[in-house]
Amino acid sequence: MERTLDKITSLCKRRGFIFPSSEIYGGLGAVYDYGPLGVELKRNVQESWWRAMVYAHENIEGVDAAILMHPKVWKASGHVDAFHDPLIDDKASKRRYKADQLIEGHIERLRAAGKEDRARAVHERLVRALHADDLPRALHAIILDEEIRGPDSGAFDWTDVRQFNMMFETQVGAASGSTIYLRPETAQGIFVNFHGVRETARLQVPFGIAQIGKAFRNEIVARQFIFRMREFEQMEMQYFVQPGQQREAYEEWRQKRWQWHAGNGIAEERLRWHVHDKPAHYADAAVDIQYAFPIGWQEVEGIHSRTDFDLSRHQEYSGKKMAVFDAREGKRYVPYVVETSAGLDRTVLMLLCEAYAEEEVEGARRTVMRFAPRIAPLKAAVFPLMRRGEMPGVARAIAQELRSSYHVFYDEKGSIGKRYRRMDEAGTPVCITVDGETLSDGTVTVRDRDTLQQHRIAKDACGAYLRDALQA
Repeated sequence: MERTLDKITSLCKRRGFIFPSSEIYGGLGAVYDYGPLGVELKRNVQESWWRAMVYAHENIEGVDAAILMHPKVWKASGHVDAFHDPLIDDKASKRRYKADQLIEGHIERLRAAGKEDRARAVHERLVRALHADDLPRALHAIILDEEIRGPDSGAFDWTDVRQFNMMFETQVGAASGSTIYLRPETAQGIFVNFHGVRETARLQVPFGIAQIGKAFRNEIVARQFIFRMREFEQMEMQYFVQPGQQREAYEEWRQKRWQWHAGNGIAEERLRWHVHDKPAHYADAAVDIQYAFPIGWQEVEGIHSRTDFDLSRHQEYSGKKMAVFDAREGKRYVPYVVETSAGLDRTVLMLLCEAYAEEEVEGARRTVMRFAPRIAPLKAAVFPLMRRGEMPGVARAIAQELRSSYHVFYDEKGSIGKRYRRMDEAGTPVCITVDGETLSDGTVTVRDRDTLQQHRIAKDACGAYLRDALQA
């Protein structure tokens, strides 16, 4: 069974996970809406992350910063001057690409062809180019020297590489008001609230501030479903430490974040580390957690040791002191930061890809989403075998009782086999059926999504059964 992005996309639209935004008007490129199942899956991921990040640590608190921020925030962070994508156009297909991604794709093809030495040489050249003073010229030279062809046209007819700032601009106030930006990341909302959170929550270094929120990037090359969107959500935590202790914290958070992804049902053989040989200028270490998507190995989360760059820059541009006095050490310093930054939408896509399965069952093909039970959008479905008589009333009563604790779906339309198949595609771990025996002995049939095993339990035991099943 091959997991393809087309299959995932089709199922998401068919079953109500994710829809193209504004579809009745032809849609809007790289913008998507989460449907009934998708919003539940997304909320479950958010809750899992928040519990692991905030509730599990006594020294981590949360914030929800505004999307609109003072424009000097983005000057201090470097986004106004340096938040650019290097773009190149294929003259034959009129398609636009990120130059660095073209080169990365070329490197992967070289490796797949067994040309490891050449792939390594091109990779080293790419790393040097990404730190060159004239980035567009350096990337363009690699594309020409390697004779990289257009992925869609197969032509070798490129424009020059040029930089494009990805921040969305808007106006505050009247028509002649100030230009501000939709935030391209959520981290700066944490840094500008550093002292406010520290003082009100009575925190001492080391401590963390976590946030889940929207960010916006005017991606020119935005494809691959929800992997790369113009409006997306991030789950970020900035962990503030004493200078000199960042490496220990960095290693600790590396392991914690890997364990979180694996704990949500991701097979570890489809996860890998990608260590940055030369991190960004503000970092002294950086690593990505990558997942084997149908589109190849791609980043879902980054862990970065950002030194004191962020707080120091805001101190410089705002004129406000960002240092803390450590009474235990008897000294004042600007804390270093270790960041964990996960894409919420990418995490959802990873879970969709991981869960998707096709199999033959009794001569019929079934599609099933094998989500870890605790993140499944629906926890259970309740069916009456017949739409008439006493069964629907009993089934509705069971569903209503379970709804006090779980998201439960009630369905009485279609054959029982079709109802099971609909719930398989939704990823529902448990189905509960009220039938003739229920009316005579008070038992119901429960069916397991993955094993397809069915057995009978007392209808009054459905809550306890479901609680145990969701802990698996």
